[in-house]
Amino acid sequence: MAVYFLDSSALVKRYISEIGSTWVLGLFAPALNHDILVAAVTGVEIIAAITRRSRGGSISASDATTVSNQFKSDWQTEYQVVEIRDNIISSGMMLAELHGLRGYDAIQLAAGRAVNQLCLVNNLPPIVFVSADEELNAAASNEGLVVENPNNYL
Repeated sequence: MAVYFLDSSALVKRYISEIGSTWVLGLFAPALNHDILVAAVTGVEIIAAITRRSRGGSISASDATTVSNQFKSDWQTEYQVVEIRDNIISSGMMLAELHGLRGYDAIQLAAGRAVNQLCLVNNLPPIVFVSADEELNAAASNEGLVVENPNNYL
């Protein structure tokens, strides 16, 4: 068992087939019993990504509806959702300035860092921060997080 924090660029691979999808799907193998954490903003980002793919024609409208419904169901039962509170907003602002990150990327990193700090304070193993965004991964690594990029796994 391990604790994984997935940003939206990684989690979307569970719902839309692309490079790294097989690796991400493997994280959800019941026998592994991993804890999967996501920032609250990830819900909006996943639905937006699915909708944009449908409008762009890379997936059909019916497939978009199916995977959106599956995601919404999974959101209720399969993810530990990290609420975005003032401390994460403040940390996100600092990380945006420090690393030049986009807004939601800074929030993703701030949420991942907060969870990692909780794990370490409680003598638990560090989280694995999972993102398909190279810039975000570089910032996460600079912040001392263990990072995995699903795009490295065909």
